[in-house]
Amino acid sequence: MIEIVNLKKGFGKQRVLNGLNLKVLNKELVAVIGQSGGGKSVLLKHLIGIIRPDEGKILIEGVDITGVGGKELDRVRERFGVVFQEGALFDSLTVYENIAFPLREKTRMEKYEIEARVIQGLEDVGLREMGDKYPAEISGGMKRRVALARALITEPAIVLFDEPTTGLDPIISSSIHKLITKTHKKYGFTGLIISHEIPEIFEVADKIAMLYNGTIIETGHPEEFRHSDNPYVRQFISGSLEGPIELL
Repeated sequence: MIEIVNLKKGFGKQRVLNGLNLKVLNKELVAVIGQSGGGKSVLLKHLIGIIRPDEGKILIEGVDITGVGGKELDRVRERFGVVFQEGALFDSLTVYENIAFPLREKTRMEKYEIEARVIQGLEDVGLREMGDKYPAEISGGMKRRVALARALITEPAIVLFDEPTTGLDPIISSSIHKLITKTHKKYGFTGLIISHEIPEIFEVADKIAMLYNGTIIETGHPEEFRHSDNPYVRQFISGSLEGPIELL
């Protein structure tokens, strides 16, 4: 579904991605972990074509999006749903209107069809009675649920999660992780989660990839990561100050 080949990107003299390689299989849920400021969000922006790489390829279902633009890139983007950090909801729209927004903007669905789908989306994230509320009237955890419902409303093949639990307390974070797992099973999307939630993300993802110094230094199933012999992985998941990882 997604294949990233030798991806390189720098900003001025700072090299952020340095020959990154990663494969995400169809319907797989992959978590990319790594230090804050280490390039995880830059990677995500490459996947939706906001940033162009200096070198390398990004293949989405076989199409190299680094070599396309305009309508062709838009067609690829239509395959994506994105859950942004802290939700990124429209403050002037209600919860219902936020979720309905992609359908109103990108489809020719009738009003009753949109209504049925939005109501189902609200039910999927446990917010059936919250459609008339505005973002300022709901909690941070609810905002993330709305953001997930909005990302899923067009039934995308791929969903990208940019640190979906940032700033939430452990209990709410756990509920969001369980919701991601639940909706992944229901909709069968291919998912890429940018996360620093260790070890909680191990209970969510099918596969873990660790980004360090601009490259993926290890990939594997969560259990493999827990018992990794890689000193960088061991230091990161343990949170130790002692080890080869340099503090940013």
